[in-house]
Amino acid sequence: MVGPLGHVVGVEHIPELVSFSIEYIQKSVVATQLKDGSLSDHAGDGRQGWPEFAPYDAINVGATAPEIPQPLIDQLKPGGRMVIPVGNIFQDLKVVDWHSNFFLRKQLRNNQTLGRLVHEWCELN
Repeated sequence: MVGPLGHVVGVEHIPELVSFSIEYIQKSVVATQLKDGSLSDHAGDGRQGWPEFAPYDAINVGATAPEIPQPLIDQLKPGGRMVIPVGNIFQDLKVVDWHSNFFLRKQLRNNQTLGRLVHEWCELN
């Protein structure tokens, strides 16, 4: 999942989902990464990210935000990328790349309902 110095962090708003996730991971092929600390899952406000292990090479946001949260941008490593659905009723799937001294925002999909974005993602995977 990650190299020897890498770390994967999950942040979930609902504590019960964190417990379920950890139980599931403990039964999976990446259980050793949970034990050695290179994979962790936490309960918290995902809009705030998880500054303890920042900066991150990649940030993948699953929940839609009305706008891109500044704490997530602040936790992105130079050269890093964030993918995030943004909007209210309709969402745009946005990519934020940090190149040198500036952020480049790209829009992958626009005016989609969250259900449609999930459906398209499932078709690709």
